[in-house]
Amino acid sequence: MKIHKALWFGLSCIGLVILMIVFLTPWDNLTTGHIGLLMLALIVVAIMLGFPTAFTLMGMGVLFTFLAYYMQNPDPARSIGQTLDLMVQRTYATMTNDSLICIPLFVFMGYLVERANLIEKLFRSMHLALARLPGALAVATLATCAIFATATGIVGAVVTLMGLLAMPAMLKAGYSVRLTAGAITAGGCLGILLPPSVMLIVYGATTGVSVVQLYAGALFPGIMLAGLYMLYVIILAKLRPDLAPPLPMAERGVPLSPESKALASGGHVRALSGMVAALFKGRRNRDVPLSALLRYMAMALAPLAVTVLLVAVVYQATTRPEVVYDVPAELQLGSVDFDSGLSEPPSGGLAEPPSNDAGGLSEPPGAPSGAPAAPSAAAAADAPAEAGEGIAAPTGFWIFAAICAAAMLAFYGLLTWARLEIFKMLMSSFFPLAVMIAAVLGSIGFGLATPSEAAAMGALGGALLALAYRRLNMPVLRESVFLTAKTSAMVCWLFVGSSIFSAAFALLGGQRIIEEWVLSLGLSQLQFLLLAQVIIFLLGWPLEWTEIIVIFMPIFVPLLNTFGIDPLFFGLLVALNLQTAFLSPPVAMSAFYLKGVSPPHVTLNQIFMGMMPFMGIQVIAIFLLYVFPEIGLWLPTVLYR
Repeated sequence: MKIHKALWFGLSCIGLVILMIVFLTPWDNLTTGHIGLLMLALIVVAIMLGFPTAFTLMGMGVLFTFLAYYMQNPDPARSIGQTLDLMVQRTYATMTNDSLICIPLFVFMGYLVERANLIEKLFRSMHLALARLPGALAVATLATCAIFATATGIVGAVVTLMGLLAMPAMLKAGYSVRLTAGAITAGGCLGILLPPSVMLIVYGATTGVSVVQLYAGALFPGIMLAGLYMLYVIILAKLRPDLAPPLPMAERGVPLSPESKALASGGHVRALSGMVAALFKGRRNRDVPLSALLRYMAMALAPLAVTVLLVAVVYQATTRPEVVYDVPAELQLGSVDFDSGLSEPPSGGLAEPPSNDAGGLSEPPGAPSGAPAAPSAAAAADAPAEAGEGIAAPTGFWIFAAICAAAMLAFYGLLTWARLEIFKMLMSSFFPLAVMIAAVLGSIGFGLATPSEAAAMGALGGALLALAYRRLNMPVLRESVFLTAKTSAMVCWLFVGSSIFSAAFALLGGQRIIEEWVLSLGLSQLQFLLLAQVIIFLLGWPLEWTEIIVIFMPIFVPLLNTFGIDPLFFGLLVALNLQTAFLSPPVAMSAFYLKGVSPPHVTLNQIFMGMMPFMGIQVIAIFLLYVFPEIGLWLPTVLYR
């Protein structure tokens, strides 16, 4: 019955589009622009009927391109030649697009990390680390999904694996089916927003926005959205404990290793003080080998070392003196009087250089013999910088350092032996992924590597992770390569089809009609943004994000300059909005992924209902990003502008 409802919804949408075509098309005064709009409507209908998106775009584009050329010059042979030329040019332009190189590498990295079998350990360690929070299992699910989605970016894989791993545990603990389904699907969809996201690469390649700036801009909005999800779960679990019961004490603990038991027997509750006391006991501490004790201490002190290194890097960056170059006066801006025109060179020709009877070089005029020349004013101004004297650290740095110090005091103050075991589990599951993600995104963000180079490094990191966890074998490698080739071919063909479609749409004049219609409305910047986001939100119900980007973004982006909107900021709003494409029925693919691995009593309708609150949170996140654009624009501004 649920499938019939989804089918009726899809048929209703198709019928609505067809009715709009029939009644809104001016059949008595049909122009090429109206034919372009008709092509756009037919594309939507064909995709909703289930035709492959890439080849539908390509076929419609070729057909209507021929129609456009034929209407200009009714010569079939010439129109066919022009259409084929356009098709070849657009295909070649897609093949030479450098932004697409990193797609297969990031996808390959994601498939290898998925097969490294890290997600089970990551969920278990996150579950234990967050056990004291209300709704701990749901919060751990969202945190695991966010981390794993950042490492893989494959929505279907994350939702499926978390459905197999987290859903039985949450249902067994008494969690609501709707909350369970909503947390898993919403967390899994974070992979299309958090970098390195394939969606951001597709948007950047389609609209011409820098992928590097999109990655930097999407980082904080993605973290904000994940934080809003977790905050909603915590508040809901606090107000309605029947929907998310607290975990019993038996499930919050973790068994201690023999070394930890021996160290804990010394009477020290805090792990760090107990290890320091055991280190100075010497021969009296025979139960714990010195190598094991040093290994535990190194693991416990690792956060302190990382924090000290981070503070040192920030201090060096904030106190580095500004380099001032000694530019001659004649080369400085504003030193040339352009109003006076160009003067003629001296008419006497080239003069001989002054002769020096004594030979060699003579002293410059005005400089006494043997005395060093006095430094210039510019050189004197540069003296502190050359001497290595830095500037004073700003107040913000000391606030940052105080926060780091307070965090370290809280961490070591709460680090009991049981929490040390949980931290050891995090070291084996979370930190390898964190290091790989930081290496990939850090190399891109700080300009050390291009996205393609960083993607290659991430693919190598994924292979090393799979090798370290003994999951890198020939079947895994063969399957990862096959799935990577399949996904990359789909994306590239989609770009070819969208490029041909966009050319046909512009050739017919559809873009011009839409621009004239939007400008005739007299919208303000805010009204245009609201109109665009509402249209994208509604398109997310029947269409997927790939179709929305490649079909409709080339229509919206030319209008941004008219309304004074930064394409980067618009892209971040779209990236948040496109989460609805995976969370809105009836084409919510994440719901079908989860339904495929759910127990029989979990219905598709329950999964859809569980998604609705998280869709509302997405709307709140879009509103916050618009009100506070620095959430998305601060990092790109600091790094690149």
